Amino acid sequence: MPPVKSTSTSRRKRASVKSRSGAHAIRIRGARVNNLQNIDVDIPRDALTVITGVSGSGKSSLAFDTLYAEGQRQYIDSLSAYARQFLDQIPRPDVDSIDGLAPTLAIDQKPGSTNARSTVATVTEIYDYLRLLYARVGTPHCVECGSAISQQSSEVIRDRLAELPDGTKLVLMAPMIRGRRGEHRDILDSIRVAGLIRARVDGEIHALEDIPPLAAKKNHTIDAVVDRLVIREDIESRLTESISLALRLSGGMIATLIQNDAGDWDEAIYNTAMACADCGNSFEEIEPRTFSFNSPYGACPSCDGIGKVGEKDRETVCPVCQGGRLRAEALAVTIDSKSIVDLTALPLSRAAEWLGEIETSLSELHQRVARPICIEVVRRLTFLQRVGVSYLTLDRAAHTLSGGELQRVRLATSIGSGLVGVCYVLDEPSIGLHPADHDRLIQCIRDLQQQGNTLVVVEHDEATMWAADVLIDIGPGAGSGGGQLIGIGTPQEIAADKKSLTGQYLSGTRRIPIPSTRRPQSKKWLTIKNVRTNNLKDVTLKLPLEQLIGVSGVSGSGKSSLINDTLYPALAKKLDLVAPAPGPHKSLLGSQHIDKLIVIDQAPIGRSPRSCPATYAGVLDEIRKVFAATREAKTRGFKAGRFSFNSADGRCELCKGHGAERIEMNFLSDLFVTCTRCGGRRFNRQTLQVRFKDASIADVLDMTVDESVEFFQDVPKVLRLVQSLQAVGLGYIHLGQSSTTLSGGEAQRIKLGTELAKSSTGSTLYLLDEPTTGLHFADVERLLGVLQQLVDAGNTVIVIEHNFDLLAACDWIVDLGPTGGEDGGYLLAEGPPETIADVRDNATGKFLKQILAAGKQG
Repeated sequence: MPPVKSTSTSRRKRASVKSRSGAHAIRIRGARVNNLQNIDVDIPRDALTVITGVSGSGKSSLAFDTLYAEGQRQYIDSLSAYARQFLDQIPRPDVDSIDGLAPTLAIDQKPGSTNARSTVATVTEIYDYLRLLYARVGTPHCVECGSAISQQSSEVIRDRLAELPDGTKLVLMAPMIRGRRGEHRDILDSIRVAGLIRARVDGEIHALEDIPPLAAKKNHTIDAVVDRLVIREDIESRLTESISLALRLSGGMIATLIQNDAGDWDEAIYNTAMACADCGNSFEEIEPRTFSFNSPYGACPSCDGIGKVGEKDRETVCPVCQGGRLRAEALAVTIDSKSIVDLTALPLSRAAEWLGEIETSLSELHQRVARPICIEVVRRLTFLQRVGVSYLTLDRAAHTLSGGELQRVRLATSIGSGLVGVCYVLDEPSIGLHPADHDRLIQCIRDLQQQGNTLVVVEHDEATMWAADVLIDIGPGAGSGGGQLIGIGTPQEIAADKKSLTGQYLSGTRRIPIPSTRRPQSKKWLTIKNVRTNNLKDVTLKLPLEQLIGVSGVSGSGKSSLINDTLYPALAKKLDLVAPAPGPHKSLLGSQHIDKLIVIDQAPIGRSPRSCPATYAGVLDEIRKVFAATREAKTRGFKAGRFSFNSADGRCELCKGHGAERIEMNFLSDLFVTCTRCGGRRFNRQTLQVRFKDASIADVLDMTVDESVEFFQDVPKVLRLVQSLQAVGLGYIHLGQSSTTLSGGEAQRIKLGTELAKSSTGSTLYLLDEPTTGLHFADVERLLGVLQQLVDAGNTVIVIEHNFDLLAACDWIVDLGPTGGEDGGYLLAEGPPETIADVRDNATGKFLKQILAAGKQG
């Protein structure tokens, strides 16, 4: 079936597409979310569909804001009102209908949880299995002497207590509940039936009739008070009877309170199953929660399970647990001489290998217990390795993962879940992945689809496009110039469609240009010697200045460790800039050639809904001056500050400049509706009456960058700023668009555009981490032009990249590897792209050679 195109943007005349699967499809009719132009499209079920198009064309609007949003809304609407109060309320997307929709799950790059305790092991639920494994087959050791823990008889407990000095006051208790939720009325009744009259509840001793009601949703600890006595010579018989009763009530444990010389009470635990044969210390029963750093029963009391102490900017490794996060009792439990902390510190591949071999070191009984646990963990570890994150360790903090790494971890978890009949929506899963790992990632996506699921992937990666069953191309441009269905069909059909910009790049009729000649090598060099940060193996890096430099290598090879964690902070220190401490290295030479250091990362440009591209880029400051200079503003006495929605004088007082009002919905989520006073325009009536070229300040903020370039042709200061945003491919975004709606790639390009607008003095070093994230072939071509422009002005640009079209256009490449994690961290090759391409058995060279050869043919 040839691709079907849409040339209509009206409600009456829509693009209508029928998939090959006929009725077996998700049928979207009249989609108008964001910039979508009232399109119809059928997405085949149980297939792999890739949505392509230039940045801002409407891909995410179709995949996430329409398809996924409606799936979530339908699911939430099926729940009871009580259950809905715990979920975010999702408004119905602007679409006529969506039929045939399966339950939808999004695997995106959003961080989800910022919990400092979250790790790769907890995100994948592998840690739950490991906690169970160590609780059931681990060997506990005494934290004092290191001896293996053995059983302690009731006679030994009696003798140890009887040896206390005469006159010592002793409270003997039977532990009944240790940190469990509930009112525990049955436990209190059992204490009463045993003939006892007191209990210690949450650390306080009460008469049974005086115990206050216990909160059902809180954890409680209850000990039955068996006896209160004073140690003396004739106490042995009474002590024996009390110990026997306590052991019988608790099932083998005794808790004691012993008054010391200062009059305080020291607590000790005695356990008939858990005691050190050498020093006599007793320990509580080992449970899965013993190994949880999210639980007070497992977390290190010094750092509360974080592994670090101190303030956020001055954190150091916890001196008690040495970063292990757990109590000493948990750290002292081992399997084949490895604690759970030792195991989670291993790279995924080595952890899987160890778990597959431990059975030989276990008893026959423990083998039967460990086998099903190990099989499940190894299965999940295998999935993680297949999606290209084998270099990660299980204890790696989740907040340190890149968006692409986190998405691939979630993808592996989904594959292991075994769900069928689900529609998965993925957002560029190839981000941050070297092409050498693409085949494995695509196969994992295929595995998920072949389990009986529908896969809808927003992607710019060419290999993923060619692997799709169906390509949906959205365009032709971005913003109001996009949102149309350009074509739908197989990759071959889209490649043959001359009207499809994506197709032109797929067919090779259009290519990202490779410079015919490289820049002459500079005589100025920046050298950092003997870098040993993270997995780097004593790397010495020499960079020619005034060049476009690419840093390449498979995921986890050490690129970020070298550039972001070492070179940047070391150079910043030389330039007297505030930066984190650099990673370990010997010296930095050549910094005298650099006047300024600029890092352009993908961190948000603002976290407040009021922040927007216009405020970050400084455009709004100049626009406010334009409005303040109008005759009407001068007549009214309005200054430039009046035209800010952060100003009490100029903003709408009802919505405080937000443009929307919050309405509380009791048991439902709060509802946000357009402000009834300003109509969502954020400013008050008097401010909106001031106009420039018949447009109010609200009208200007609602313009796209492309529209503002046309509008401010006669205002040089504004024009220069908006043209710089247009130059980096952001012509489709609105000047007043909330920063919270921007992707990481868009935020990075806003920063780049802002720097581009500044007067260049040369001798500036720009550092960019994967600037092609979220970019179509055409956008990469435009971005490359901007980077070359910066270098032509005498600056140095360093990009950490996996996009080989951009790497092929660099003057100099630094390649790290050969793999990720422990086996990576070596400097494999450095030089012009042609030099890297000729290196034998080099993953980067292999793909560069293909790109360079195709460029010569073109």
